[in-house]
Amino acid sequence: MPRKPLIAANWKMYKTPAQAQEYVKLFLPLVANHERDEVVLCPSFTSLSVVIAAVTGSGVGVGAQNMYSAEEGAFTGETSPLMLKAIGATHVILGHSERRQYFAETDESVNRKLKMALKHELTPIVCVGEVLAEREAGKTEEVLLRQTRGVLAGITAAEAAPMVIAYEPVWAIGTGKTATPQIASEAHRVIRGEVEKLLGAETAAALRILYGGSVKPDNATALMAEEEIDGALVGGASLDAQSFGKIVNY
Repeated sequence: MPRKPLIAANWKMYKTPAQAQEYVKLFLPLVANHERDEVVLCPSFTSLSVVIAAVTGSGVGVGAQNMYSAEEGAFTGETSPLMLKAIGATHVILGHSERRQYFAETDESVNRKLKMALKHELTPIVCVGEVLAEREAGKTEEVLLRQTRGVLAGITAAEAAPMVIAYEPVWAIGTGKTATPQIASEAHRVIRGEVEKLLGAETAAALRILYGGSVKPDNATALMAEEEIDGALVGGASLDAQSFGKIVNY
């Protein structure tokens, strides 16, 4: 069965609830009746409920940008999977490079979050990818294998089935540099090959691997033409409704 592409918008720390509502009003007509791809908006926590209400009935999903690895507890400032489920979120981004870079997240902490997301039937979009120094040192494959193994530790093929992986070359995030479709495709092959070793051929063949790293309307078509690329995790270009609409309609 062919893998249904997933196009996700990561708004990062932008947009008030009012701005988020205005965005959805502009965006939904651009993707009305769009069935080829699964489309997900990931606003900040304060706009989640507003966006979920605004997209109701449209077929567009809503995800959080992060979550904690416990169901409840004395974890000031954190948000649990139960809370996300309760308001109607369907997806969650885990291990984004900015979380790793600025908030000391590791493969181990991402693995704990992944297990909790899968337990509560949130679709996890798990991020992996190398920084510029690692790419220049020829360590891209080594980094991708290590991260893939780390985030999947202790997870069975059956448990992993709903998961999505996003390949994010960190050197291409917000820099305007984009991995060529060929570079991205090769990285996706490395990830899929490791998933096959860990979880079997069937799970690897069904796994959606997204590309994230300066995806824009003018490069989306070329990236999505690659057989190994199953969608996109879009940052800056998703902040404008028209721009993200063009990416979805590549």
